[in-house]
Amino acid sequence: MDNQEINQGRRRFLVLATAGAGGAAALGVATPFAASWFPSEKAKAAGAPVEIDISKIEAGQMLTAEWRGKPIWVVNRTDQQVKDLKSLDGMMADPNSEVDHQPENCKNGTRSIKPNVLVAIGICTHLGCSPTYRPDIAPADLGADWKGGFFCPCHGSKFDIAGRVYSGVPAPTNLVVPPHKYLNDTTILVGEES
Repeated sequence: MDNQEINQGRRRFLVLATAGAGGAAALGVATPFAASWFPSEKAKAAGAPVEIDISKIEAGQMLTAEWRGKPIWVVNRTDQQVKDLKSLDGMMADPNSEVDHQPENCKNGTRSIKPNVLVAIGICTHLGCSPTYRPDIAPADLGADWKGGFFCPCHGSKFDIAGRVYSGVPAPTNLVVPPHKYLNDTTILVGEES
């Protein structure tokens, strides 16, 4: 009788150990399989949509992210910067953004979905340099008409705070606004339109 009790205990132990090992093996196989459903970092860089958290950008500040290997600028414009846009129309090469460099939902005076938030690709339309963000008002080197925006030091192209190009500079067109949408008040998805 003692022999049967020992064998039963041993049997239970072996069944549980085998089930545990099988469960661990199944989890080991399932994890990479489930991970394959999500885009890799390489796929994201190739064009998968990118989420950007804008909750910490204060008024007047800019955040840079990356999508398709390009810098994506998100600028939280001040109310004054938004008001100043209309006064700059006469100095812009394409004030109404007639060249198709923005999605349909951004074809407006601010070139954005929400007036205070600009989303743009941070590459100059002249030769592909990366302009610098110059939010300051009227620095001596940019002229008295400057109300903040982007300056490309390579060849002197200037863009206003909506990414519109000034007349008479080398850049031929406005900065490109990528397709994007809001997932909520603080998250933007770049790469998809609503």
